Amino acid sequence: MPLEIRVLDYGDIELESSFLVLGRNCGQRARVPTLGFLILGDDPIVVDTGYRNPEIMASLGMRGLQNRDQLIENQLGQHGLKLRDVRHILHTHLHIDHAGKDDLFPMSTTVVINRRELEYSVSGLMHPQYPAPDIKHLIDRLHTPQALRFLDLEASGGEEIAPGVTCYAAGAHTEGSMNVIVKTAEGVATICGDVLYDINDQLVDPFHEISDMEPRVTGNHGTTKRQEKAAIKKVLARSRFALPIHDWPAIIDGGQVVQSAS
Repeated sequence: MPLEIRVLDYGDIELESSFLVLGRNCGQRARVPTLGFLILGDDPIVVDTGYRNPEIMASLGMRGLQNRDQLIENQLGQHGLKLRDVRHILHTHLHIDHAGKDDLFPMSTTVVINRRELEYSVSGLMHPQYPAPDIKHLIDRLHTPQALRFLDLEASGGEEIAPGVTCYAAGAHTEGSMNVIVKTAEGVATICGDVLYDINDQLVDPFHEISDMEPRVTGNHGTTKRQEKAAIKKVLARSRFALPIHDWPAIIDGGQVVQSAS
C-alpha cells in the first residue's frame, strides 16, 4: 500500500520572532501553526501530538490558540480515525508543543522516541520546554508493556518503524531530536520537527545571511550552530518534501526550496 501523509492542524502559537529565526525582529511577536502528521499505510502512524492545552504555553511566555476542530481527536476524525486506531506515535522530540496529548491515547498505541531525547528531557538543560505532566506520562508508559519504544539512533544509524517509515537522528535542535523519513509515491518526505521553523527566512531568503546556499539557524537550539546548519543541509539534500512542525510543507529540488506544498 503506497504511503500517504496528511497534515494535522493542532492550532497556532504566538511567540517572539527571534525564537524562530536567530536575531530576527527581536521583541516582535509572530504567529505560527503547530502541526502533526498522519502517515497512512497498513496501520496509522501519528508524528507529534501538539501541546496539552493552550494555557500551558504561557509557561514559556507564549500564547496557544486552538479551536475545537483542532483538537487531536477531531483532526483524526476528519480522516475517519479514532485515537485507538493509531498504532504508533513518533516524536520528533518531546518539547511542550510536540508531546502534550500522548495521554489521550490508549497504552496499546506505542509511543516511539529516541532514547537520548528522554534522557535529555530530564537533564534540566532545556527544562521549561519539557513540562512535568508530559514527561511523567512517558514514565508511566516506560513501566507498561509495549507502550513505549526506544530507538538508539546515534548508534544504529536509523531504525524502520514500518515499511517505508524510518527514523534517523536529526543532529539538531535537541540532543535527541529525530527526523521521520517517509517514502511516498511522489518522493521522499522528511518530517523534520524543529530543525526548521521558517522556510522562507531560513532557506528561501535567509535572514541576514550572505553566503551562497547558507541556511539561517533558529533561535532555539541546544546544539552548535554548525550542527544546526549541517542538519538543515542534510534535510535539503535527501528530501523531495520537507515537513516542519511550525511551517507548512515545502517541495525541494536540487537542495533548494522550489515551492510551498501547502
